[in-house]
Amino acid sequence: MGDNIRLRIGKKIKEIRKKRELTQARLSEVAEIDYKYIQRLEGKNPPALKVDTIARLAKALKVKPADLLKF
Repeated sequence: MGDNIRLRIGKKIKEIRKKRELTQARLSEVAEIDYKYIQRLEGKNPPALKVDTIARLAKALKVKPADLLKF
């Protein structure tokens, strides 16, 4: 179950990132998160996310943290 949630969150991050016309590199700069980590989040085997990371990504994507958890 955890993997499915991670995949869904990664897909949501990618969807919002593309709507905002951000590259993975630019999102990593704005969110101050390693570029490789962004790649892994949007990949086939995403890592677990911490609440702080969700908050940083949400701020960089200009959405509420809860928006990243809506599927």
